[in-house]
Amino acid sequence: MVRRANPAIQALKEETYIMSAVFDHGEFDHHEQIVFANDHQTGLKAIIGVHNSFLGPAAGGVRMAPYARMEDALTDVLRLSRGMSYKNALAGLPLGGGKTVLIGNPRTDKTPALMAALGRAIERLNGRYLAAEDVGMTLADMEQIATETSHVFGRDPKAGFGGEPSPMTALGVALSIRTCVRRVLGRDDLKGVRIGVQGAGAVGADLARQLGEAGAEVLVADVDPARAQAAASAAGGQVVGVGDILFADVDVLAPCALGAVLNDETIPALRTKIVCGAANNQLAEPRHGLALAQRGILYGPDYVVNAGGIINVAYEVSGTYDAAKVVEHVQRIPRTLEQIFEEAADEGLTPDVIADRMAQRLIGRS
Repeated sequence: MVRRANPAIQALKEETYIMSAVFDHGEFDHHEQIVFANDHQTGLKAIIGVHNSFLGPAAGGVRMAPYARMEDALTDVLRLSRGMSYKNALAGLPLGGGKTVLIGNPRTDKTPALMAALGRAIERLNGRYLAAEDVGMTLADMEQIATETSHVFGRDPKAGFGGEPSPMTALGVALSIRTCVRRVLGRDDLKGVRIGVQGAGAVGADLARQLGEAGAEVLVADVDPARAQAAASAAGGQVVGVGDILFADVDVLAPCALGAVLNDETIPALRTKIVCGAANNQLAEPRHGLALAQRGILYGPDYVVNAGGIINVAYEVSGTYDAAKVVEHVQRIPRTLEQIFEEAADEGLTPDVIADRMAQRLIGRS
């Protein structure tokens, strides 16, 4: 006789395994809720992470990527949702931190049905998590998600929303670069300042353009050669290889692609005085903030620098979207950055440590 597994026992084993994988994960930081969303008909596989809701509903983007392993997706959602808690807190927003990772190739796997299924998964959280656009997603995708939930932002301006948030992200990064240049180079302008932009997506391309218009000498790299060329042309700059941009001889390196680019291999070879860019989780590990400081490189904590996009979203959430007020709020980012740099210098600590401490205090974790 073939003995069949008891479904209840099997389900309990699977639940125990998942809980252990989450709670024992190195990036688990007392996250309030982790949701694994699956829909067989559409192929939906997503993880929604709510890190902290002390200041308000957890808000953060939907990131779509073809993760090779579920563990990689879990790592990303844990790190990114925590970063959103810190970002929203230091940006002075009444929002907690959350994130969604959608597993799949954004170029080939998207369908309206898939987006709708994700919308239903978000809706089941009853407003505890507010979704916005992130890497691999578009304004059209957010509109499709919105057919199944009202808890999604970064939507069409024609409907009274703020639209594509990347220009505000780029503005915040550009202002932060000016702050870093002033501190390190003693200059109030960017004329002739050599800046390497890694990644020419929506944020990186807009940042390159803004820097070029300010007189900077801009170098651009992207895995898509056409995209890199378009961004460099708009900035009056030049294209460099994706394998060269991190190690280019520049005054400022602006990572605007994926995270963990500052690590044991790259930091010793950097030829820059400043790292200040839009990518999330640029430090592969917390200790790499100290490694940068030991090389005399000023680091602008990424979740402080790149807060412009979520600021744009926050004004949609409030129901009183006003583009001028968004810009005014984004222009406060350099003040926060200066405060972090001052405290770091006074206490002999690195900017990332000070930023983390400030954020933890604001979200009730100190």
